[in-house]
Amino acid sequence: MTVDDLIASTLANPAYADLRARSVFWVQHGTRLAGSPQLFRNRYVLVRVEAAFGACAVEEGELDGAVADLSGSTVAELLAHPALPVRIAALDACLGAVRPHRDDPRAELVTLPTGTPDQRAVARDAAVTSLLDITPGQKVALIGVVNPLVAAIRERGGECLPCDLALEQTHWGDPVTRDMNAVLQQADSVLATGMTVGNGSFDVIRETCQSRGIPLTMYAQSAAAVVREFLGSGVTALSAEPMPFSQLSADASPLYLYPQGSS
Repeated sequence: MTVDDLIASTLANPAYADLRARSVFWVQHGTRLAGSPQLFRNRYVLVRVEAAFGACAVEEGELDGAVADLSGSTVAELLAHPALPVRIAALDACLGAVRPHRDDPRAELVTLPTGTPDQRAVARDAAVTSLLDITPGQKVALIGVVNPLVAAIRERGGECLPCDLALEQTHWGDPVTRDMNAVLQQADSVLATGMTVGNGSFDVIRETCQSRGIPLTMYAQSAAAVVREFLGSGVTALSAEPMPFSQLSADASPLYLYPQGSS
């Protein structure tokens, strides 16, 4: 099964026929953590269905605030939208509404603390890396570079292979490659962002990890409920962080861990 297959099967499922997206909106924000010269810019399209928010990261110039005009559309209409991020956000919202993370018996709740952006980022990334079984010297491909994750991998004795489409180096000056296939072939395990679902590379990552027999851990704000569908089918473990994201709120908020064996 691919992401496109999942969209198609959801479209064909009559259980989702009456679901409607009451709110569709677009968020752009920047983050510069303390002591870091790097400015992270993120853009998301968000879809509200029932009690769930679906999310998908968006590349610069791909969408804008005009997506708000899609509010009130049926889930079926959004799943057929020409823009992949809209389809993914709608799918994420639909799956999250029908099967909320908070009700999933496989999920372990972690409450991110009230605090500064730095405090919340450190807590989130500690939770994410708790899913990794890293042995000294193990090569961990990090697809979607977040500096606290680089540090956490190294603190556990791993060798980080950073890959990102937007960054040229880590906080410590390590070069960051754009060549995903290169790090996938070198790695002993992979830690990848949910943003890969929205740019179409998730299926390649998952299938490569399956073919090489190496574990794939996903950390997902984007498409967290979508990625959950692939647990046991190429995805080994998942950190799912639905709205409100840690960087968009100062208050305590939930994060759901699906450790290895959660399929």
